[in-house]
Amino acid sequence: MTDTRLADQAPPEAPKPSGTPFESVVLVLQGGGALGAYQAGAYEALVEHGVEPTWLAGISIGAINSAIIAGNKPGDRVAKLRAFWEMVSADNTGWNDYWSAFPGADVARNLANQYSAGVVLVNGVSGFFAPRYPPAPLQPKGAIAATSWYDTHVLRATLERLVDFDRINAAQTRLSIGAVNIRTGNFAYFDNAKDKIGPAHVMASAALPPGFPAVEIDGEFYWDGGMVSNTPLDWVLSSPRRLDTLVLQIDLWSARGALPRDLAEVAVRMKEIQFSSRTRAATDQFRHAQALRAAFNRLLAKLPPELAQTPEAKLLARQSDPAVYNLVQLVYRSPTYEGQSKDYEFSRQAMEEHWRAGYRDSQKTLAHPQVLTLPTEPSQVRVFDFLRPAAEGPAMIATETP
Repeated sequence: MTDTRLADQAPPEAPKPSGTPFESVVLVLQGGGALGAYQAGAYEALVEHGVEPTWLAGISIGAINSAIIAGNKPGDRVAKLRAFWEMVSADNTGWNDYWSAFPGADVARNLANQYSAGVVLVNGVSGFFAPRYPPAPLQPKGAIAATSWYDTHVLRATLERLVDFDRINAAQTRLSIGAVNIRTGNFAYFDNAKDKIGPAHVMASAALPPGFPAVEIDGEFYWDGGMVSNTPLDWVLSSPRRLDTLVLQIDLWSARGALPRDLAEVAVRMKEIQFSSRTRAATDQFRHAQALRAAFNRLLAKLPPELAQTPEAKLLARQSDPAVYNLVQLVYRSPTYEGQSKDYEFSRQAMEEHWRAGYRDSQKTLAHPQVLTLPTEPSQVRVFDFLRPAAEGPAMIATETP
C-alpha cells in the first residue's frame, strides 16, 4: 500500500439509496477530539430527516465516528454513537450543579472546563486512553512506550465492541480513513473500496503525537491524519463520481475567528487555524474543474465523429463528470468560555452540549429545502453554510453554472 494513492484508484461507486434525490450522500467528518460529539448530534438529526450517508470519510475523532456509523445497522447507529460518547465522557453532575449557580458566567464555565481537562490529562479517558506509568521519558529509548504520554490499547477493545468490521468490509457503506505515514511524511487513505479495514486503521487516524503512539499497519507506522489535513474533503472531491452527490461536511474548528486579546485566546486561535478545513480553496478548485468538464461535454457534442473518436477526445470524455453537487457545511463555533483545551475536555456536560449543538445546527440546516434539492444545470456545484454569521457573507457561498 502506497501513501500517494489517488482517489481515482478506487472503483467508481454505484448509486445507493440515501433517502434523498441524490445518488450518493457523503458525510465528511473532521478531527477535533472531545468536540466530536457535535458530529454525533448532527448525524442523529440527519437520521430523523431520513438522510442516510452512502459514504463516510473521517480523520481522527471523525474516523472513529465514521467507523461506528459504517460498522452498524442503520437502526443501531445513533445508539452506538451514544454508547461511545457516554463511555468516554466523565459524569460531572455534581460540578454541573455547582456551576449552575453562575448563570451566564463565562469565567466560571471556563474554570470548570479547565478543571475537567486537567483531570483528563492526569487520568486519561475511559475506553479511549490511559496515562503511561512510568511516563515516556523514563521508558527505554526505542520502545513504543517512549514515544507517547498515553497508552491507547483500550481503544482497540472499545472499537471491537462497538464496530462490526465485517460489516464495514462488506462495503455496504463506503468508509475512508485518513492517516500520515511517519517514515515518508505522506498522507494515506484506507478505504474499504479496496482495503480491508480493521481497528488499527481507525486508531492510526486518531494517533495524534505526542499524546498517542504511532500505529503499525503492514510494516509502516502512522500518526493522526490531522497533522497534514484535518478534513478528507479533498479525497472525496478527487474521487471519480459521475453520481449526483450531496456532501455534508461537519467541521469542529472554525477557520474564521476574532482577533485574540490575551495569550489564552492566542492558544485557542492557533488551534482553530491549524486544524480548520481549507474548504474555500478545495471547493473553488473543484467548481473550476467541474466548469471545465461541462465545457468539454458541450464541445464533445459538437465534434465531428472523426474527432470524437480520437484518443485525446476519449481521454477527456473519461474525465468528464456530468453529475451535480451540493456541498453543505456545518461548522461548530465555540462559546466564548471554551478554551484551548476544548478538544480534550471530556466532561459529560461538555459532551451533551456538543451533541445538542450538532443536532440543533443540523436541524437548522436541513430546514432549508435547497439542501436536498438537485441543482438544475449539468455539472453544477452549489455550496451552502446556513450557520455562517451574517457578517461573514451569504449562506450560499458560491455556485457554478456552466
